[in-house]
Amino acid sequence: MLKFSYCNATDLNQALVQCRFAGSFGPLSSRRRSPRAAVSCSRSNLTPIQAVLSCQQQVGSDPVESELGSLADRLRLGGLTEDGLSYKEKFIIRCYEVGINKTATIETIANLLQEVGGNHAQSVGFSRDGFATSPTMRKLHLIWVTARMHIEVYKYPAWSDVIEIETWCQNEGRIGTRRDWILKDVATGEVIGRATSKWVMMNEDTRRLQKVSDDVKEEYLVFCPREPRLAFPEENNKSLKKISKLEDPVQYSRLGLMPRRADLDMNQHVNNVTYIGWVLESMPEEIIDTHELQTITLDYRRECQRDDVVDSLTGPELAEGSKIEGTNGSATAITREDDLDCHQFLHLLRLSSDGQEINRGRTEWRKKPT
Repeated sequence: MLKFSYCNATDLNQALVQCRFAGSFGPLSSRRRSPRAAVSCSRSNLTPIQAVLSCQQQVGSDPVESELGSLADRLRLGGLTEDGLSYKEKFIIRCYEVGINKTATIETIANLLQEVGGNHAQSVGFSRDGFATSPTMRKLHLIWVTARMHIEVYKYPAWSDVIEIETWCQNEGRIGTRRDWILKDVATGEVIGRATSKWVMMNEDTRRLQKVSDDVKEEYLVFCPREPRLAFPEENNKSLKKISKLEDPVQYSRLGLMPRRADLDMNQHVNNVTYIGWVLESMPEEIIDTHELQTITLDYRRECQRDDVVDSLTGPELAEGSKIEGTNGSATAITREDDLDCHQFLHLLRLSSDGQEINRGRTEWRKKPT
């Protein structure tokens, strides 16, 4: 049986039920009054995060659920870390999450990132009827939408492998927030992937972007690290690289892609993970057969709705010190002279009807392990 180094949901909730209400607490006392009361514990010391969580569970909630947490909370292999500022969860890779390489697909990885982010939000009382939406956001019909996603996978897990994903969120400018992830192989402790993303706030009714208000910031910043913490702290790392627009004529394309009903999420638009599959649809088969995706970066530029028809376009990216290989229209991935097995591509998703840009992307591919 797996043993956790941090407190799971059951242990946390059992500890919290011993607590009593006691007015304001720690750094929350300087904030505006809110429906959250704070707590102190007579038998254990709670972090400010745990205090807020305790009150959210106790105010206006079912007594049984307040004491034990929801069934989902008790069954998940995860919970808040000791300081309450990040969340970790373990996942078993299932057979239907594995692709032709006999390892988890990039869509599986992206879905797990989304899942652990949503579970993090739920663990602090958000997102019961939306993706990480706070009470004020739900009241004002505001939602988070993905603006940018960057994923690097160093080793893909196989069927039945157990991975642990840690996630945390932080403020990002006036209209957005960021969420980072670190993926580890539980058996070895090896970091097998990292990811970062930027999210912006949209009005669910008007579909227009909206500035993050101070009221909303007050609700989620208490759960964020006090100092900047980055999954990619390296200077000039690939997550910061601007994606050039792929221009016509393109070398590879897959035209007429249509969203399925299953591609729509609770925000009434195509889910961000679907775009990854669309991007890969126009990759040349010879690269898919011999290489695996190492890095993917996507810039989301407009929503895609149920009735939209999408074209997926792909072309090689010429990097410094590189040359184009292939002739007469054959596979012309980019090869760096110091790494003959690395290939880079640019991608564009656009509406078939009028050519409006939906998403632009960049991928890097490495030779499949033998």
